Amino acid sequence: MDWLQILVLAVVQGITEFLPVSSSAHLILVPVLTGWDDQGLVFDVALHFGSLAAVVLYFRHELIAMSRSWLISLTRRQLDQDARLAWAVLFATIPVGLAGLTFNNIIESALRSPLYLAAGLIVFGLVLGWADWRRKSGRTEYQLGWKDVLLIGLAQALALFPGTSRSGITITAGLLLGLGREAASRFSFLLSIPVIFIATGQQTKELLESDVPIMFTALASGTVLSGISAYLCIHYFLAFIKRIGMQPFVIYRLLLGALLIYFFGINPSESI
Repeated sequence: MDWLQILVLAVVQGITEFLPVSSSAHLILVPVLTGWDDQGLVFDVALHFGSLAAVVLYFRHELIAMSRSWLISLTRRQLDQDARLAWAVLFATIPVGLAGLTFNNIIESALRSPLYLAAGLIVFGLVLGWADWRRKSGRTEYQLGWKDVLLIGLAQALALFPGTSRSGITITAGLLLGLGREAASRFSFLLSIPVIFIATGQQTKELLESDVPIMFTALASGTVLSGISAYLCIHYFLAFIKRIGMQPFVIYRLLLGALLIYFFGINPSESI
C-alpha cells in the first residue's frame, strides 16, 4: 500500500463516515476507479478508529457533561438534560445492535449487489430531500422525547441496508420528527460513537483471530489522516448545514447511485 492509496482511502473514509452520502459506496468505487487492491481488514480498523477518535474529540465537552450526569442519574435517579441525552444515545443504539446481530449475515450474503447499493443511495436520498424540504420546526437534541428516540433508533437500524448511510437515515428521521438541521446532525454524530465503537471492536476481534500482517506505519498514517479529515468534516458540516441544507447531498447521492449503476450494471445477483 503506497502513500497515495493511504491518503485517498483515509480522507474518503473520514469525510464520508459523517456526511449523509454512504461511506460504503465510496470505498467500493475507489478501487474501481483506481485499480487498487482491497485495503484489507487491518486498514479498515485503523480508518474507523480515526473516525471514532475524531467524533469523540469534537464532542468531548458534551460527552464529559453527559457522562457525569449519566452516572449521577444511576445513583440519584435525577435526569437533567445531559443525562437524558446520554440515555437517548444509549437507547437509540439498541435497535441497530439487535438488527445487526439478527440480520447482518443475511444482508452480507443476499444484499451485496451494486444494484441494492445504488437503490439505497437513490431512494433514501430522495427521502432525505423530502424530510429537509418539509421540516416542521427547530427543536434541539435536548428536546427529544422517548418516542422520538425510539423512532430514530429504529431508523438507524435501516442503515444495515446497503447505500442507506447511517448518518443520512438518522438525520432524516430527526428532521421528520421536528429537529432543526444542526440538532438532527449533532444527534446523528453522537449516535455514531457507540456504533463505530462496536463495529471497530468487532473488526479488532476478527483481526486478532487472523494471521494478517500488520504494517504499523500505514496504520498510524491512516488513523491520523482519517481522524483529521473526519474532524474537519464534522466541523464544517455543522457550520454550513443551516445555510446550505440537505439538497446538495441529495443531488450527490442521486449522481453516485447512477454512477454505480453505470460501472456495475443492474444485475442484482452480482456481488460487490
